Amino acid sequence: MLKDKNILIVGGSSGIGLALTKQLEQSNRVFVASRSNESLQGIQCEHIPYDVVNDTLDTSALPDQLDGFVYCPGTINLRPFKALKAEAFKTDFEVNVMGAIKTLQAVLGKLNNAAPASVVFFSTVAVQTGMPFHASVATAKGALEGLARSLAAELAPKIRVNVIAPSLTTTPLADKFLNNETKLEKANQRHPLGRVGSAEEIAAAATFLLGDTSGWMTGQIMHIDGGIGTLKT
Repeated sequence: MLKDKNILIVGGSSGIGLALTKQLEQSNRVFVASRSNESLQGIQCEHIPYDVVNDTLDTSALPDQLDGFVYCPGTINLRPFKALKAEAFKTDFEVNVMGAIKTLQAVLGKLNNAAPASVVFFSTVAVQTGMPFHASVATAKGALEGLARSLAAELAPKIRVNVIAPSLTTTPLADKFLNNETKLEKANQRHPLGRVGSAEEIAAAATFLLGDTSGWMTGQIMHIDGGIGTLKT
């Protein structure tokens, strides 16, 4: 169980980030940097208004030591390659990669102060498993995985860096792909385990990566995807 840690969750007010905030709130000091705090009412956390594309993070609201940093913002821009304009690639890269870079750089000193510390990023199963219509998001998340491996080497042994690469999960970001019974059933059937994932399951993996029980893990890509990335059934 993760306990008595200072954790910053960027994008912790929705989807997987919100599930993680709820899992950590009782036993840790949780800071959520996000555009909105409406979903955080009644949750024990400290909110920092932050748009990863347009804002600079106000680090004065954070303690001098951070034990964990989780970057949750992402995009699901699924379109045929021929229909994707350069702007779509730029937007996905800005949210998924540049936002992570500038935010981590802003708090790196605080992570070093708490060393050992843990960084968790989120990718997608589509990076390692070729999937149609994923060109833009797979490009951005592939860059994020490369960044994570490089940082894991550079920041060791003080800071661990790992990535979770899920398949489709029940989050607001994925709602348009799961918002009726037909879509949900088709998505379920594509996964060897017969269902899509839940935000709580992915958040539990992030909790594990933040804690001491994963203390010998760094530079890893955890595929939590219902088997779709590796199995044929």
